[in-house]
Amino acid sequence: MLDVPDWAGHRAGQHLDVRLTAEDGYRAERSYSIGSPPGEPVAITVERLDDGEVSPYLTEELRAGDALELRGPIGGYFVWGPEDGGPLLLVAGGSGVVPLMAMLRHRRAARSDVPARLLYSSRTLEDVIYRAELDRLGAEVVHTLTREQPPGWTGYTRRVDAEMLREVAWPASEDPRVFVCGPTPFVETVAGTLVQLGYPPQMVKTERFGATGGR
Repeated sequence: MLDVPDWAGHRAGQHLDVRLTAEDGYRAERSYSIGSPPGEPVAITVERLDDGEVSPYLTEELRAGDALELRGPIGGYFVWGPEDGGPLLLVAGGSGVVPLMAMLRHRRAARSDVPARLLYSSRTLEDVIYRAELDRLGAEVVHTLTREQPPGWTGYTRRVDAEMLREVAWPASEDPRVFVCGPTPFVETVAGTLVQLGYPPQMVKTERFGATGGR
């Protein structure tokens, strides 16, 4: 959790920029999705990258009481609230689940009855972020593990493809609200496939990041 003075509030799906300044004046800035729902303190989930400039500091050196330079909230396109309706289709690759988690938390906090379904692609079961909480959100969660599966695994074992989306996604005719987030290649593949399956491009909202975590 971040204690941000004069925080004006945020919407589920928005992100913020974190800027670090070294003693020699060098600056590094990265964008991180907000994982907490509207009305709760700002929280981000940081995936540590061994060659990263910002994530090692945030995950290993940052201590309570340390100051950070933040800018946000940012973004008004990749957002959802219960008033936007549904059904809600969320497709995540890796840490792309963070802004989608904010949407699911918001849905639960608002006691919304909008149907929600999350298709979550991870390398292994250990890589699943929010693993325990996902089971308590009241949404349908479908996992696919692309690299390694535990004994007895009965779920998907491949990258998201057209057949998987046909089986998991609501038909485009039901006018679902669709949000796709993850690494750029993942997002481009999923969004393109959904369009091929009949989803109007404007129906599929996307948020992507590169190998460094930048947007």
